[in-house]
Amino acid sequence: MSEVMTPFRFRAFAGLALVAAVLWAWFTRTPAEVLYRGRLPAPLAGFPAPEMALPTLEGGQARLSDLRGTPVILNFWASWCPPCRLEMPALQRVHEEYRGRVVVVGVNMAQVDSIEQARTFLQDRGVTFPIWLDVRGEAAQTYQVVSLPTTFFIDAQGTICEVVVGGPMAEALLRTRVAQLEAGCSP
Repeated sequence: MSEVMTPFRFRAFAGLALVAAVLWAWFTRTPAEVLYRGRLPAPLAGFPAPEMALPTLEGGQARLSDLRGTPVILNFWASWCPPCRLEMPALQRVHEEYRGRVVVVGVNMAQVDSIEQARTFLQDRGVTFPIWLDVRGEAAQTYQVVSLPTTFFIDAQGTICEVVVGGPMAEALLRTRVAQLEAGCSP
């Protein structure tokens, strides 16, 4: 004869199952300290720069972690953004002068920009530094970009030293930040 589960037995069984699931989750988790050496990635100064993998304007794929070991100026921009357009020549000059010592990367907000207009804008101004395309807006969301341009200064260890929201940035400011990047901001 089959036994019918009483409401009390059902609640007891459900409670035990819930306790078992919580204990399993707790004891099998990987501590954040192991994953990020004690520092969780965040788009803030003093924190590791979150990873991103994006298509490039040239048709390849690029990952931020591939640049580890070299300071990075990560600039989120769009071709329709007036301050972005104004600071692009200064970023290009810094790219040319510090090539091999600092990497300048432009992250085009392709989700809200025309890739063809961006390509034309870059060609007309002779911009040669790498351009990555944030086609779905995932990098902007990860980096909490709410205004353009937004620039992240990341040291060789992958730590964000400073975040500049808005622009245009003067070339003198960029040079000062490059010197700070080369010195490193990691503890």
